[in-house]
Amino acid sequence: MKPFVIVTGAAAPLLQANIDTDVIIRIERLTERADLGHYALEAIRYLADGSPNPICVLNQPRFRSAPILLAGRNFGCGSSREGAVTALMAMGVRCLIAPSFGDIFHANCFRNGLLPVELPGGAIERLAAQSHEGDFTVDLTRQMVVAPSREITTFSIDPLQRDAFLEGLDEIGLTLKCSDDIKAWQDADRMNRPWVWQTGKVTF
Repeated sequence: MKPFVIVTGAAAPLLQANIDTDVIIRIERLTERADLGHYALEAIRYLADGSPNPICVLNQPRFRSAPILLAGRNFGCGSSREGAVTALMAMGVRCLIAPSFGDIFHANCFRNGLLPVELPGGAIERLAAQSHEGDFTVDLTRQMVVAPSREITTFSIDPLQRDAFLEGLDEIGLTLKCSDDIKAWQDADRMNRPWVWQTGKVTF
């Protein structure tokens, strides 16, 4: 997993509430092995004939490939498709900022390296009002979002998840950090319960 320390760039304001995983990426796009970045949020980004929707903020030159997405409440609700996260990342998104997320989508973000930041709706609206004024910075080390005006908004995150992002570790990587403790337990358990560790063919 790619480490996340600081990300700086445009923040695209897409404040519509309840954007579900089917809107983020349609299920047939996953089975077609399609270009997920191209088809991410296609119901919003494209017209029925496949041409770019001229009123969609994500199609404005400033926000194409924006690394930060300002979203509405309950973002990522709906079905538990992990491809919704990978589609957004393929589109160039590294950080989502929303008042709330769908529970499974939120967990999938942490498993795949897409940072989900929860802020109050009012704070996100203030950030969105500056989206055309310059770049934003999301600093995970200091747990803050810095707006173009230099206004700082802090956020909280689970310490274990924060460390995993900073080091670029998935759940297996986090577990392997405890390999010495795991080996010590295994060695002790082999002494206390040797029959558990027997290998080879078992006869009765």
